[in-house]
Amino acid sequence: MQSVDRAISVLEILSRRGEAGVSEVAAEIDVHKSTAFRLLGALEARGLVEQAEDRGKYRLGFGIIRLAGGVSTQMDVTQRARPVCHRLAEEIGETVNIAVLRSAYAVNLDQVRGPSAVTAYNWVGQITPLHATSSGKVLLAYLDDNERSRLLSGVHLESLTPRTVTDVDKLQEQLAEVRTTGCAYTLEELEDGLNAMAAPIRAYHGEVVAAVSASGPAYRFSGERMRELAPVLIGGAEEISRRLGYAG
Repeated sequence: MQSVDRAISVLEILSRRGEAGVSEVAAEIDVHKSTAFRLLGALEARGLVEQAEDRGKYRLGFGIIRLAGGVSTQMDVTQRARPVCHRLAEEIGETVNIAVLRSAYAVNLDQVRGPSAVTAYNWVGQITPLHATSSGKVLLAYLDDNERSRLLSGVHLESLTPRTVTDVDKLQEQLAEVRTTGCAYTLEELEDGLNAMAAPIRAYHGEVVAAVSASGPAYRFSGERMRELAPVLIGGAEEISRRLGYAG
């Protein structure tokens, strides 16, 4: 029982402090450093804590999310996704964003610019239409059928460029393809000269809670190029999902 109590105390310390080293944990629970090290090692083996970027520091791990299950993931998704987004931006070479559904829009929560990004436009905090963005199409595609129908029934799909999909039936066909392939694409549908692709991020129970996208100029980030890189983005989305506790 004492070991269980100490392990819970370690989790509470990391929850309160954010990060802590072995010596700090040992001092707070009044044990020898070797004992604290063993406790952290056992918790790390179960994914409940993880080592932070700074060597010797520990923080709560994504295994906590699996245990919590019903806990809200919106605030966790950016923190859990950021290391993966950095890697995706490097591998894909373009800007990577995380977006969630809010009302009838996709809201961008985080952004990482790739090495090939030619502009410094910041999408964070911006709301974008669901029908004209790759993230929006992902978020629409995985909605409950009734909720998706409610959002699309009787609405006017605004034409933002000559290539924006404004026909609901055609959009529904695209959403069905997204559910089949696990990836959505937009070809100059939000802005002239801007292409993007996105993949779903799932939480503990498998529900899609966000989308990760990569976007870039159409002359370089072509439809063919996006399809070549789609497995990279989908793999990144799956890794983020695992970090949120999804084990499927």
